[in-house]
Amino acid sequence: MRFTPSIFGKLLEPIKRRQFDTLVAQHAGDAYVKSFPSWTHLLALVYAQFCAAASLRSLEAGWNANSQHHYHLGSGPLVRSTLCDANRRRPVAIFAETFILLASQLDRQTRRDGAAMVKLIDATPIPLGKLCDWAKSNGRIRGLKMHVVFDPKADCPSILDITDANVNDAQIGRTITIEPGATYVFDKGYCHYGWWTAIADQGAIFITRPKTTMRLEVVGQHPMARAQGDGFTVLADSEVRLASKGDSKLPIRLRRLRVQRSDGKTITLLTNDLGRTATEIATLYKARWQIELLFRWIKQHLHIRRFLGNNDNAIRLQLFAAMIAYALLRIGPQPLRQHLDPPLHRSGRPLPVRTPPPRRHRKTPARQPEPPSMPKLRTSAELQLCLSFPGQPCACGGGLGWG
Repeated sequence: MRFTPSIFGKLLEPIKRRQFDTLVAQHAGDAYVKSFPSWTHLLALVYAQFCAAASLRSLEAGWNANSQHHYHLGSGPLVRSTLCDANRRRPVAIFAETFILLASQLDRQTRRDGAAMVKLIDATPIPLGKLCDWAKSNGRIRGLKMHVVFDPKADCPSILDITDANVNDAQIGRTITIEPGATYVFDKGYCHYGWWTAIADQGAIFITRPKTTMRLEVVGQHPMARAQGDGFTVLADSEVRLASKGDSKLPIRLRRLRVQRSDGKTITLLTNDLGRTATEIATLYKARWQIELLFRWIKQHLHIRRFLGNNDNAIRLQLFAAMIAYALLRIGPQPLRQHLDPPLHRSGRPLPVRTPPPRRHRKTPARQPEPPSMPKLRTSAELQLCLSFPGQPCACGGGLGWG
């Protein structure tokens, strides 16, 4: 009989097994491991994202219910106690570098085009419950913070780091590799004069908002050819410099824009870009909202609100597994993504799910009505995601599978 891979197996194809094994060997991820290698661990956590597993018990039941696919996936059965131990001990760097390899596949098309790259930098908080008493607080939330660099053209995110919630954004932003010719857009949380100078010295451009305590002195005016933009109006465009005793800390030419949004609010932008028009600069900063849409999509559709462990290592592994699942959906072709719930869409809005039609050569017996007293064990969204083939019933008791 001809073998037909499941949708889950097709989605995993961008992860090259040889490269993954190299990462595992570098970080000793399988040292002293007898029955639960890193590959099975990765598949289990990615599967947990797709099937909305809310606990170790539900993940174990769903994974082991489809044991006929373990051989073709190169994995084995799952024991929740072993998974719990692996979540506590396995190095996070294995999953982090796996996501970097997937993100490089998304970014390859943009580098081939050779166009000017725009990088959006921001961070999103990951609140944790009271059981995670080790988590630190920044005064507003207690938990972690995920720092992300997002390419809006390639729709490609990359994680800089996952830190405690009280870590300053600029401290992590300075670790980014500056690419000459790129434009970096970030908010006022990334205010660091030394980093801004380094960006300018590398031939790159930054667009940000100055802090209210930053004193600037006007040294010239820029003519505005067109002040009206898409949902905003440029009120002023001037060249400025730092007007404090520490002006030597920022020895670069700066440009300040005052922009009025359509809701009447006025914001101030600061940049070292002296070539673009004021409208183009304001449009680039307005595009920063795309990274906010990315954060909203991740928190709505990926399962990073309830975790499969309460320790720091387990939560970081699940966060990286969620981003790996996002990258696999972005790389996968549309015929595979249309069976998933919710499908991936750049606007952040879920699309209607299309269920594959049943096979005509096999007669499906009529389904008996469910007794009123029988409780429903799984929701309809969960029943759509299993490891079955197209048109075949799921091994966990109903619904179409991963096929």
